[in-house]
Amino acid sequence: MRSLLFLFFTLLITMSANAQHENHQTSADTVVKAKSPRRSAMALVGKNHVHIDYGSPSVRGRNIWNGLVAYGQVWATGAHKATWIEFSSDVQVAGKLVPRGKYGFFTIPGKEEWVLILSKDWDMHLADAYKVENDIIRVTVKPIVNKDITESLTYKVVRTSSDKGNIEVSWELLTVILPFQNVK
Repeated sequence: MRSLLFLFFTLLITMSANAQHENHQTSADTVVKAKSPRRSAMALVGKNHVHIDYGSPSVRGRNIWNGLVAYGQVWATGAHKATWIEFSSDVQVAGKLVPRGKYGFFTIPGKEEWVLILSKDWDMHLADAYKVENDIIRVTVKPIVNKDITESLTYKVVRTSSDKGNIEVSWELLTVILPFQNVK
C-alpha cells in the first residue's frame, strides 16, 4: 500500500510540474512585437547618403498632439532613444551649412508651427539631456494636415532633385518637412 501511495504522489507531482511548464512555453508562432520598434529610413540624394534612426511609436487610439506629445516642449521626435540623422556629405539647411556627420533630431511641436532642430547631441534617452546651446540649426515650419492617418511614426528621406531632398516626419494626421541641399 505504501508503494502504491508513493507512486500515486510521484505521478501527481510530475503531472502538476508538466502542466505548469506547458503554460510557460512559447511556440515558434508566438512573436512579441515591440510597441515602439527601432526603425531606419535612408536614401541617396546625389552622392550624399542620408540615414535616420528612430523609435516608431503607434497612435493606438491615443490623443497625440498636445496629449502624448506636449506643445511647446522639446521632443525627441520618436520613442526611447533620441532620433538621429546622419549626412555623409555637407548640406545646407535654411541657408546654413551643416557639416557631414551625425545629429540629434528634435522638434518643438505647436498647434500652428513647429521648430525643427539639429543638435550636436545625438546619443541620449529621449530629450533628457537636451541642451539648446548644442543646436546646430533651428527651422520653423508649418505642419501639413493629412487626409489619412499614419498609425506609426514614420520618417522618409525624399530626393526632390539631383542635389536636394526632404526629411519628412509623419504621424497621426500631421507631416513636417525639413528641406536640405547638398553642398558641392
